[in-house]
Amino acid sequence: MTFAASTINVETHRLPFEAQHDGRFKGQSILSISQFNLDDLGYVFDVAEEFRLMVKRVGSLNLLRGYILANLFYEPSTRTSSSFLAAMQRLGGTAIPINEVRYSSVSKGESLPDTIRTLEAYADVIVLRHPEVGSAALAAQYARKPIINAGDGIGEHPTQALLDLFTILQERGGISGLTVTMLGDLKYGRTVHSLAKLLSLFDVQINYVSPEILRMPADLVSQLAAKGTRQAEYTDLREVLGATDILYVTRIQKERFTDPAEYDSVKDSYVITPEIMAQARPNMVLMHPLPRVGEISMDVDSDPRAAYFRQMEYGVYVRMALLALVLGKA
Repeated sequence: MTFAASTINVETHRLPFEAQHDGRFKGQSILSISQFNLDDLGYVFDVAEEFRLMVKRVGSLNLLRGYILANLFYEPSTRTSSSFLAAMQRLGGTAIPINEVRYSSVSKGESLPDTIRTLEAYADVIVLRHPEVGSAALAAQYARKPIINAGDGIGEHPTQALLDLFTILQERGGISGLTVTMLGDLKYGRTVHSLAKLLSLFDVQINYVSPEILRMPADLVSQLAAKGTRQAEYTDLREVLGATDILYVTRIQKERFTDPAEYDSVKDSYVITPEIMAQARPNMVLMHPLPRVGEISMDVDSDPRAAYFRQMEYGVYVRMALLALVLGKA
């Protein structure tokens, strides 16, 4: 799908958008999905689509030559960290990867603000993953350079939500009228928190399927209900699978549990198999932020509806767009 030059169709909320490249994100931090309205999404996705096409044609660009990214990860990460590194390198920039924070000055007791102020002396933009909710916002208070939130505890993961929406657009061509079912760990899953907020900008039905102890936080459900978003909660996927257009699966996050027995009681609650997929719509899109730990059988990978590895590729283009935009180089 390509993005033609047209304005947002508010009736269907289809993208293409016409992005007015007005520099609105230059120097700005990306902290929460709440920062984005429909026009902003068009702005970001138009740039992401341009980069997707350019990467397919020429592989890499020199747009950010001379710029440096500091990739600061206080939690383990493969996909998000590598995706930002790849995005920066595709744009011709360089990066300082900091994935083993326990070996840094933080282990000596250095505060997050001091770490941020140190790194911005070396870099032009900082990508931060931290286990505490609100850490990215705290970092931005002290930073002179843009901060991009790559996940703050169980709070938000805005760049993941943006790439998830970009994936839906690439796979389905539009959003309005879709039924999106979120499955698995909805309590601790920051990816579904951010995606649900983003989807509330559109005319969609959101279904939440989870064990009782892992339901979507009530305050978030109430927040979306106040905006008029249609939502429903279930414990059995079979009740909604046949009506689902997008099935967004998340893993049960062992690291978020303090009681191992509680984790064991829910860890195998849902497993997507070829038999389950046979009951789904022929054009349903199966997504997952990865990593998976058994909730999607590898036998499903060959199903053309399985989009999770394509989802990872789309993420590079979205993150290329965000880096270029906050640095004023789109």
